Amino acid sequence: MAINYNTIKGKPRAIGNRVLVSDMYFGEQTTASGLIISTDDGKERGIYPRWGKVYSKGPDNNDDYSVGEWILVEHGRWTRGIKIETEEDGEIEVRMVEAESVLAYSDEKPSGISIGNTTENGGSISVPNYSGEV
Repeated sequence: MAINYNTIKGKPRAIGNRVLVSDMYFGEQTTASGLIISTDDGKERGIYPRWGKVYSKGPDNNDDYSVGEWILVEHGRWTRGIKIETEEDGEIEVRMVEAESVLAYSDEKPSGISIGNTTENGGSISVPNYSGEV
């Protein structure tokens, strides 16, 4: 029987003000009008923020978004993904993000690649309210 050391079993939790996200997409995208945008991460034209689903928030993170909501993360401000396996989620890939890198959040999965006031399904997208100097 082979043992997979690339997958961690259990449910990791974020520490400090950090966030663990899942469901970040790095492949081909289709816009609302049907245009297909090929994968181009790492190229100049592929530098843009990405949406991720909040898997866990650290105890010091007081931002308004919650576990299960979607956050927009500055380009490149995430770690490499690690695979975890839990009983309730199966195998998923999570990445760590610092709270300062969150640009906006949404209560539902955003579709398309544009950032506006609402998602196509009418959900809201909010910009976190940070106190202090930015």
